[in-house]
Amino acid sequence: MSRRRDAKNTPAAKKMASTPTSDSVDPGVRLSQATPALLDYYSILSMVLGGCCINFWAYEQLLMMNARIGSALTFSHVVFITAQSLPTFLFFPPGHLLPRLKPRQVPLLHWAAQVLLLTTSTLLYNWAFAYNVQVSILVVFRSAGLAISMLFGFLFAGKKYTVMQVFSVILVSAGVILATLARPSASNKSNPTQSADEYQRYTIGISMLVASLVLTGLYGLLQERTYQTYGPCWKEGVFYTHFLSLPVFLFLARDVQQGLASLSDSTKGTSAAASWFILALNLCSQLLCVSGVNKLSSQVSSVSTNIVLTVRKAISLCFSVWWFGNPWNAGLGIGASMVFCGSLLFTVSGPKKIDTQKKKE
Repeated sequence: MSRRRDAKNTPAAKKMASTPTSDSVDPGVRLSQATPALLDYYSILSMVLGGCCINFWAYEQLLMMNARIGSALTFSHVVFITAQSLPTFLFFPPGHLLPRLKPRQVPLLHWAAQVLLLTTSTLLYNWAFAYNVQVSILVVFRSAGLAISMLFGFLFAGKKYTVMQVFSVILVSAGVILATLARPSASNKSNPTQSADEYQRYTIGISMLVASLVLTGLYGLLQERTYQTYGPCWKEGVFYTHFLSLPVFLFLARDVQQGLASLSDSTKGTSAAASWFILALNLCSQLLCVSGVNKLSSQVSSVSTNIVLTVRKAISLCFSVWWFGNPWNAGLGIGASMVFCGSLLFTVSGPKKIDTQKKKE
């Protein structure tokens, strides 16, 4: 008994008794722990903002050379990303000479449904330029994806939003409508028949964009549910959403052939080598953009992803008007300002607070 008392009275024992236990002290966040997370988000934003902006420049340059290159451009993206990511998902089983695909984390049916939505949406978006829809209208109109994402989240995912968030989305939608109606027109007023034909084609192009927005909203919702159920397997999503879309282009073989052949046509002021270089730049930047968007959507909600993409579109729009000299007027400027201000207002209103409130419920 005396030895136990002496042990308790030793200096080492007194020091341990005076030191708070690990359960009572908050160790905080160390720099070594926070740095990987910060660098991860920095790399994601660099891929989304940098890669997507460069991709958009090359995309608009290709559209200027051939307005009907949409199918060939989409096909090139699918083939390039599939070929680049295929080796990661192949393995050689023991005793087999031919490689096989690795076991999937997500059932194939989930990826197939996303492929149908994503491929159709992308094709409609690329085709709209051939129907007298200027690139500036494409950028502004595509920003309405925030409203579609929020509407589908409310209807199908049971999400709740604040009054400020609802107002910001209404502001975005009104800005898109204003920009669409106030598009800079190059119509020939001396030829009413030609003006009517251009207006009809423009209406078809806008209808394509509306359908593309709806399909993109459904795709984002389905993608978010997939990552919530099976984990952030964004690399698998990038591969299968492109690999499974290859058979679709069998029905678009003529359009793809026409678009690729136009790259070798040097009669439009651009050499064949320069045209193929721009396509290669578009493909490489598309890989960065798609990887960044998928990685971002695997860590945040689809609405938050749309916020980042809206910022990227604002940068692309300003650069497009400055570099390519696209038509611009007061109505389009006011509409674009409403779209981007509404997106910023949505960000300030704090989607994280809504997510926290939902978790408590």
